Amino acid sequence: MAPENWEVGASGRRYSRKFILGRLDRNPPADAASVGWRAYDQGLRQLGTDTYLFTYTLSQGQRVTRRATIWQRSPEGWRIRYHQGTIVSAEGDDVAM
Repeated sequence: MAPENWEVGASGRRYSRKFILGRLDRNPPADAASVGWRAYDQGLRQLGTDTYLFTYTLSQGQRVTRRATIWQRSPEGWRIRYHQGTIVSAEGDDVAM
């Protein structure tokens, strides 16, 4: 995770890198497969020489969110620069891409 990383959660709230790391220390992430979460509709777009946008939809039971993460290659390896999750209805989109 990049030092300047921040996130917008599904609630619309903004979270700092410090907050995210503290939360992960107190509540380790769930194993997605064992709790039945499913990711699909993955996409990848190059934004710059070493910068990519990764998108996907995540189904967590009745909760469906669209996720977008900006990744950047650094001398230390790949780092997350930004992440956002947005709650969507299970009915789908009005506009096809």
